[in-house]
Amino acid sequence: MAIEQLPDGRWKVDIEPVKGKRYRKTVKTKGEALRFEATCRTKCIESRDWSPKPKDRRKLSELIDRYHHLHGHTLTDGARVRLILLALARELSDPVAVSLTANLYCEVRHSQLSAGVHQKTVNNRLGYLKAVYNQLRRLGDIDYVNPLDFVRPLRLQERPLSFLTSDQIAELLEALDVRQGVPGIGLVARVCLSTGARWGEAQGLTPDRVRNGSVTFANTKSKRTRTIPVAPSLETSLLEHFKRHGLFSNCMLTFSRALATTSIKLPAGQATHVLRHTFASHFVINGGNILTLQKILGHSSLAMTMRYAHLSPDHLQDALTFNPLFDTSSTVTKSQKQKTPKTC
Repeated sequence: MAIEQLPDGRWKVDIEPVKGKRYRKTVKTKGEALRFEATCRTKCIESRDWSPKPKDRRKLSELIDRYHHLHGHTLTDGARVRLILLALARELSDPVAVSLTANLYCEVRHSQLSAGVHQKTVNNRLGYLKAVYNQLRRLGDIDYVNPLDFVRPLRLQERPLSFLTSDQIAELLEALDVRQGVPGIGLVARVCLSTGARWGEAQGLTPDRVRNGSVTFANTKSKRTRTIPVAPSLETSLLEHFKRHGLFSNCMLTFSRALATTSIKLPAGQATHVLRHTFASHFVINGGNILTLQKILGHSSLAMTMRYAHLSPDHLQDALTFNPLFDTSSTVTKSQKQKTPKTC
């Protein structure tokens, strides 16, 4: 018999649609059994080489390794992302990847948040895990939908961006310049303040990328090179440094130590990146164009650059004159003056 019910209530399919090709499968319902039988007979008629694809029983950790092998290794921080994903798989008890549910993931996310994991970190992990399923499906390595498709990232409270005032910039540069053991650390900071570069981009400059009154940043986060004009004095200082000391050394830790000796207090997680925020903030405060700023910073999306828009001198100034508490009697417009009759 092609289909029969087993004592435990399940249904067993045992068919041989083509001589020498026999297919067996155990399913939960009779409907599934009938569909499997019909599929096998139809496919074997269309192609004698067809055979049903076995169910994907790979664990989540195996899928993560497969993702890293096919795609993850091409990412700038691919090795770090793989370790984060494997740790997340262990927290999820490493289920069969196809059986992972949004409910299970959210339970583990709740535990992470209760343990003090930052919401931004949790959102990053969700994005990494979604990328595993999405990328493998695009590559044809899995044939099922992403089980986390409908899990939304947490809505984060936006924090005001911190940037340095002119006095704080002078104080910081003075603290960096006295660090004689690390030549050029103050120069790297000046490059960041003059171009909005990330610390790693400025620290990675080479003599051939400083020419014609500009600096060119390579190996950037967006994978694109950027060329930004700089003052002649900064260009001269950079070339003199390369001639006397060679390339910049890794001095990010020294920067943090120098920063700690100043009166400057920054939010947790900010150190060298405050220089990039400072450039962008002063650029907008001084009337710079937001689209030009996007190109200078190398943002792929204007939404990232718009974080600085509120610093523009005319940003939402209508709120000052159009609010219900504004005293209109204290303001006399030019047209009102013209309508006022002259007295003898």
